[in-house]
Amino acid sequence: MFIEIIIAIFLGCLFGIFTGLIPGVHINLISLIVLSLSAYLLNITSPIIIAVFIISMSITHSFLDTIPSIFLGAPEADTALSVLPGHKMLLEGRGYEAVMLTLIGSFFALILTIILAFPIGKIIEFIYPFLQQIMSFILIFASSFLIFREKKSRLWALTLFLLSGILGIATLNLPNLKNPLFPLLSGLFGTSTLVISLSDKTKIPLQKITFPKISKKELTKIMGSSLVAGSLCSFLPGLGPAQAAIIGSEFYKKITNEGFLILIGGLNTINMVLSLIALFLLDKARNGAIVTISKIVEIVTLQDLLLFFAASLVAGSIAVFLTIKITKIFSKILSKVNYKKLILSIIFLIIIMVFFLSSNFIGLLILVVSTALGILPAKLGIGRNHLMGCLLLPVILYFLL
Repeated sequence: MFIEIIIAIFLGCLFGIFTGLIPGVHINLISLIVLSLSAYLLNITSPIIIAVFIISMSITHSFLDTIPSIFLGAPEADTALSVLPGHKMLLEGRGYEAVMLTLIGSFFALILTIILAFPIGKIIEFIYPFLQQIMSFILIFASSFLIFREKKSRLWALTLFLLSGILGIATLNLPNLKNPLFPLLSGLFGTSTLVISLSDKTKIPLQKITFPKISKKELTKIMGSSLVAGSLCSFLPGLGPAQAAIIGSEFYKKITNEGFLILIGGLNTINMVLSLIALFLLDKARNGAIVTISKIVEIVTLQDLLLFFAASLVAGSIAVFLTIKITKIFSKILSKVNYKKLILSIIFLIIIMVFFLSSNFIGLLILVVSTALGILPAKLGIGRNHLMGCLLLPVILYFLL
């Protein structure tokens, strides 16, 4: 059993490298494949070993997925907000430092969340029945808060929220469309950013290999903010790390770009760890990876949860080493490659994957429409987080209706 666990962790880390570094390839996709192969896999191993593999992959992914966000401008929804401060630092030759900031957030978040998992879980378990009754109002308040804090144009923020919400509702209700979120989120937060990078004719300077400096006081405040915001959003449907980052930054008013990147890195990992707690205490699955685990492992016991935490710590430690090494490689080669050709190749890869994963041309149409919508926030000078209305609005209507 011990050897199987170690093998599962290392395989999970390998797949986490794949999902973390290739834009458009998400842990949910690999989890879906694992679920489809579960009948075969369960003949050669146990449900717990499969769960350890998925958890190790997810934790590694949460450490590495900011690398393409910062270096390529190709984020997922969870890391979309890291593009702005990360890209700014990249153009200053500080791309390595930007990724290291997210790494600091991820590693400290992993340790702190596991230490505080049960107190946080018990608090949420106590108040969750009440939260369920007012869930729609909480989500409306959270969405309104994010819109009204937009100083430049609240009307445009509301418009983008509603447009993305309508697009989300339409996409999720289309018949015979496989993996509807893939073209939707790839367009809103992936290809749209890549198209903007092409139009801006970005040139990447030589990157410096320097480690960031941050005070213990600031790090403590940021991690406290990330724990509060991450705990709230991990237990509420439709609210992800992107929204949690905005809410968390409100707890720490003087947050810098560097601090915001730590916050982004931390929230990504917090979301994964607390999703395990939500599965254990509430029998609720908050993301695709956890949904797969819930379908393979019938009942998650306390012993299983402790094993999952141990696997997370081991995978996280390996991910620290991987992130440092891979980021150094990116930093050394990025300024030497043809950035325009690289971006075009990534866009082409996403188009091919959308076509095959969606199984029809409707997926490509969604990709085109969501890409056009995803370009608007940058052109209007407002936050891209409002595009998360594509998930929030359907959830709000679900609870209201």
